[in-house]
Amino acid sequence: MRLLPIFTALLMTMTSALSADAPIRHVVSFKFKKEASPAEVQKIEEAFAALKGKIPQIASLEWGTNISGENLDKGFTHMWASTFADAAALKVYLDHPDHQAFVKLLKPSLEDAFVFDFQPRK
Repeated sequence: MRLLPIFTALLMTMTSALSADAPIRHVVSFKFKKEASPAEVQKIEEAFAALKGKIPQIASLEWGTNISGENLDKGFTHMWASTFADAAALKVYLDHPDHQAFVKLLKPSLEDAFVFDFQPRK
């Protein structure tokens, strides 16, 4: 098991790189059900965008639809990227009643979601 010490050292390095008080990017991508109407998708877009004005912990929010010509999107059409001051702010957002109401609105039209949180490095 010579790899175990190497893996442990790598894991410790990765864990120590995370900081409780560093900004966090929260990236979410949606794949909608085929039966989701354009009106339903538009309502979801508007509701997600409106969260920026309802939840003060959202430092920034950007979103868009796929325009890639590479055909590697796996059916995901929408990408949302939000920034939070730290892990505590992200937790407030995730638990916030307005976010929970959005999730309830989203779920009937959602086929799949991809969520990725990270702390930016330079």
